[in-house]
Amino acid sequence: MTGLFPDMTSEDLLAHILASLEDDKAEEITTIDLRGKSSMADYMVVCSGRSTRQVSAISDKLRDRLKQDFGRTVRLEGKEQGDWVLIDAGDIIVHVFRPEVREFYQIEKMWMTPDNVTART
Repeated sequence: MTGLFPDMTSEDLLAHILASLEDDKAEEITTIDLRGKSSMADYMVVCSGRSTRQVSAISDKLRDRLKQDFGRTVRLEGKEQGDWVLIDAGDIIVHVFRPEVREFYQIEKMWMTPDNVTART
């Protein structure tokens, strides 16, 4: 990985992202290991916020923490609506959903196999 922290692994970045999500009270945090399954990222993280306001806040705070702590600029998609925000952090893709939208799309089911999912409540 390049940038301010060239020795940072995707696992280090994942740990930072998970801590940020937990700090902001994201719910049903699920980590999907994509290594060897997709070239788009090493991990996908899916979580929920209780409202559009919380989904937006979780996304903003994660973006700000990654910028402040690692000098990493991430892209946000969908923040204006607040139903589903995609955060592209390079090696990690984060999806933050309102619960109803997450249930509708069931994005985890597209990528899950018994050996590549870690869930947190």
